[in-house]
Amino acid sequence: MDERAIAERYGVLIGQGVLDERGRRLWAAAEARAAGRGGIAAVVRATDISESTVRRGLADLDDGVVLAAGRIRKPGAGNVAILKREPGLWEALERLVDPVTRGDPESPLRWTSKSAAKLAGALQELGFQVVDRTVLRLLKAKGYSLQANKKTREGSQHPDRDAQFQHINQTVTTAITEGQPVISVDTKKRELIGDFKAVGREFEPKGRPVQVRGHDFKDKDLGHAIPYGVYDLSADEGWVSVGITRDTATFAVNSILSWWEHLGRERYPHARTLTVTADCGGSNSSRTRLWKVELQRLADETALKVQVCHFPPGTSKWNKIEHRMFSLVSINWRGKPLESLQSVIELITATTTTTGLKIYAELDERDYPKAVEVTNQQLDAVNITRHEFHGEWNYTITPSQTKS
Repeated sequence: MDERAIAERYGVLIGQGVLDERGRRLWAAAEARAAGRGGIAAVVRATDISESTVRRGLADLDDGVVLAAGRIRKPGAGNVAILKREPGLWEALERLVDPVTRGDPESPLRWTSKSAAKLAGALQELGFQVVDRTVLRLLKAKGYSLQANKKTREGSQHPDRDAQFQHINQTVTTAITEGQPVISVDTKKRELIGDFKAVGREFEPKGRPVQVRGHDFKDKDLGHAIPYGVYDLSADEGWVSVGITRDTATFAVNSILSWWEHLGRERYPHARTLTVTADCGGSNSSRTRLWKVELQRLADETALKVQVCHFPPGTSKWNKIEHRMFSLVSINWRGKPLESLQSVIELITATTTTTGLKIYAELDERDYPKAVEVTNQQLDAVNITRHEFHGEWNYTITPSQTKS
């Protein structure tokens, strides 16, 4: 049998666009049957059509069913939409999720902590024929994301964890509704500068991979980069200050100030309050004295009330900046050695999404000393008002001029 001729005939038909899914299957089956013994293997080799597809075509030929014009499957074939097959499924799922949904359907921090397996089990008890993969698909389509906790010394199951998320949602939603700026902040892990191996793979000419160093020892001349990000929830816009010394509370607040001076002030000319969501650790830790002293400086320099809500211990990955900005930055520079600080800036600012996310970046070459001691007098001077609910996580710092 002439496999080259089979391939040529197939190429002509595909090029003319005359074969739909069923037509391709029937044509392959006809060629295989006409070729006789070994015909299936020959068609597979010549066209790259799978053997299972050819065999389904042979079964269709034997079946002899003629379909109406435009149909590629027999009536009733194909996947039936689960929501049509199981009336009331989504409503039942939504009722199950609702008690642990953080905020209303329009919440900018919407998430669920129930596992898909548990939700599927509960739905099965209600009489629905559904599996966990279907639950995941439905939740994802409706804007939910299933996220895991990271255990900490304080425990991932803090008794007020869910209530804190509800508090954050309410605070954030109110601020956005009133047209006030809301930002999510965090530090991305420091990156070595130089021709070091980068995680991930990129297309390169075959046999010519990018050459990098064999060991990841910090280059004393090139140093490292510390990206501190500020993500504007309403504008879908990000700012990254790239430090070169240390990730401290002073660096964090200077990064927020840079965002305000370059982007925030013009976008929110009538702002009265700046709402900040941050995790509980690192340079913006809820327990760091320097963080609060520096926030007082932020309030004084911007004349804004600074309202801070910290995510509960072990849940920092739920901060909006993690999956709306930093995860995309990481994808953008995967497989690319960060050979210079300028390359870091360029890779960050080149990060975009189809929804219009823009990220701006600036190098911060200031030296930030470590272990800065904050006196009790300095801390007492902070004009802080702790919220009634978990004041260690939620508080507002007002400009010193308004202190009574």
